[in-house]
Amino acid sequence: MAISKYRKEYPRPQFVREDWLNLNGQWDFRFDDAGVGETSEWFRSFPGDRKIEVPFAYETKASGIGEEAFHPNVWYRRTFGVPAGQEGKRVLLHFQAVDYVAKVWVNGEYVGRHEGGYSAFTFDISRFLKPGDANELVVKAEDSDSVTQPRGKQRWRKDNFGCWYVQTTGIWQTVWLEFVGAQYLQSVKITPDLDANSVRFDYRVSGGASPSLKLTAKIAMDGEPIKETSLLVDRSYVSASVELISDAREWRVEQWHPRNPKLYEVEFTLSDGDRVVDQVHSYFGMRKVSIHKGRVLLNNEPIYQRLILDQGYWTDSHLTPPSEEAILEDIDKILAMGYNGVRKHQKIEDPRFLYWCDVKGVLVWSEAAATYEFNDEAVERFTREWLDIVQQQYNHPCIITWVPFNESWGIGNVIADRKQQQFTEAIYHLTKAFDPHRPVVVNDGWEHTVSDILTLHDYEETGEAFAKRYADKDAIISNEIPHSNYRYAFAPGYEYRGQPIIISEFGGIAFRSEKGWGYGNQVDSEEAFLARFKSITQAIKDTDYICGYCYTQVTDVQQEVNGLLKENREPKIALEKIREINLA
Repeated sequence: MAISKYRKEYPRPQFVREDWLNLNGQWDFRFDDAGVGETSEWFRSFPGDRKIEVPFAYETKASGIGEEAFHPNVWYRRTFGVPAGQEGKRVLLHFQAVDYVAKVWVNGEYVGRHEGGYSAFTFDISRFLKPGDANELVVKAEDSDSVTQPRGKQRWRKDNFGCWYVQTTGIWQTVWLEFVGAQYLQSVKITPDLDANSVRFDYRVSGGASPSLKLTAKIAMDGEPIKETSLLVDRSYVSASVELISDAREWRVEQWHPRNPKLYEVEFTLSDGDRVVDQVHSYFGMRKVSIHKGRVLLNNEPIYQRLILDQGYWTDSHLTPPSEEAILEDIDKILAMGYNGVRKHQKIEDPRFLYWCDVKGVLVWSEAAATYEFNDEAVERFTREWLDIVQQQYNHPCIITWVPFNESWGIGNVIADRKQQQFTEAIYHLTKAFDPHRPVVVNDGWEHTVSDILTLHDYEETGEAFAKRYADKDAIISNEIPHSNYRYAFAPGYEYRGQPIIISEFGGIAFRSEKGWGYGNQVDSEEAFLARFKSITQAIKDTDYICGYCYTQVTDVQQEVNGLLKENREPKIALEKIREINLA
C-alpha cells in the first residue's frame, strides 16, 4: 500500500512538495553533429527541425524519433510559464538524468552545466525568469563513445555486441520545476538506528539561517501520530535524533522487512515564526543491515537473499520506464517468481522504482554504471558521479548493498595493478565514509580487493558440477581453485576475512528457438529449462556456506535472450513454477 503523501508520477517520491510542474512532453529537438550550436547561439534562436517526447532518448521509439545511430550533440527547447500563485518564489529546475553532459540556458542566459549520465541535478533559475508564459528553456546534451565515461551497458561501437546495447543520449528521466521560498529545505539525510529505536535527521537548509527559523519533523504511521521534534536553524547544517518507541503501536517500534515492509511517514516543516516557509513529505524504514559470522543480517537476523539480475530495459523506451505501471509490473512479477530482491545491474534506476521496492519490501543492490578503461579521467568521472548517487539514494530502506564495481570493468588489470587496487579501496572507503551502515561489494563476481561480501559469478550448467566445485570452501576462498573456469576469489595480496559468500550471477538460460544468446548451451523445451534451473538453483541452496544468489536475469534485453520474461514482459515459464523452485 502506498504511503499517504505519494503522488503518482511525482519524480522524487522521498522528498515531495505540493508545488511543482512536470516539464515532460513534446519539446523541439535538433541534432548538432557538426557541433555548431553554441557558436551559432541556438540557445537564443533555436532552429529546431523536429519534435521529441521527453523524457525518452532519441534512440527509442517512445521518443517519436527512434534513430539508433550515435549523435554527439543534441539540443532541446520548450517554453513554460510560472503558474499563478507561484510568482516571486524561487524556481528550481530539476533533471533526474541527462546522459552525459548537460548545458542549460533560460531565456538565452547560461544557467549551468552538469556531467554524469545517471545522477540527478538541480539549478535555481529564479533570476533568469520573466513574467508570463513565454520563458524559454534550452538544453544541450553532449555524449561520447569514450570508455572513460561511466556508461554501464551502453555500447561504444556502431553496433550492439556482447552484452552491450544501444546507447542512451540526452534527457532520459523526468524534467520538472519546483517552487520554494527564499529559505527552503535542500535535503535531509535519514539514518535509522534500529538498536537504539531511533532515527537521525541531518538537515541542509538553503537560503541562510536566522534566530527565528525552526524545523519541525512530525512522524506518523498509518495516519497515526508517533513523534514530533523541533529545533532552531542556527546554521545551514543541523541534526536531530528522535526516539520512536510508541505505546500506540502494537510492536512499539515497527521494523521494515520484506515480510512486513512498514514505513514511517514524516512531514518536515520549515517555519519563520508563525509563517510556514517550506514543507516536505518523506518516509523512512526502520531496518539494519549487518554482517555476522559469514551471514548477512537484516534487523539482526540472517536473511537468505534470492535476488534476480535486473537491467531495467524496455523494448520501446530502453533505459526509461515507459510508465509507472511498467515499474509495478516488473516488481510484481519478480515477487511472484519467489525472489525477494534485485541486483539492479549497471544502471541507476528511476526513483519511483526504488519507492515501490520500499513499499513492497524488495531488497535492492544498487550498482554503478561502469567505465571500461582505467586512467585519471575515468577515476575522476566515476568517483564524482558515484558519490552523488550514494547520497541521492541513501534514504531508501530497500537498498541494502552498494556495488561500485562489476567484473573488473574499468579496472581491467586489478589483479596486478596496484593503482587500480588502490582506486577500488578508495571508492570502498569513500562510500563507507558517507554510509557506514550498508555492505559494499568491490569487483562483484571476480577478483575482490576490499569487500564486505565475497560475490562469485558462475554460469555452470549442472548442479552436480557446481556442487563438486564448491565442495571445498577453503579451496575457493584461498584461491587454490577458480570459482569458475578462469576467475579467482581474490586479487593477489588480499584474503578472505570471513565475509558472507553469495553467488551473484548464475543461470542465464536461453531457449534454442530464440534469436540471440544466453549462457552455456541453449535448451529445447520447458522441461529442459526447468530441470537445469532447478538443478543449479538447488545446488547453490544446498551449499551451506553460501547465503544467497542472484539469477541472470529478469527479462531479455535486445540481443541477450536469457530472461525469465521476454522483453515485452511475457513469461517464458509459468511464474509459479519458478517460484516453487526458489522457495523449495
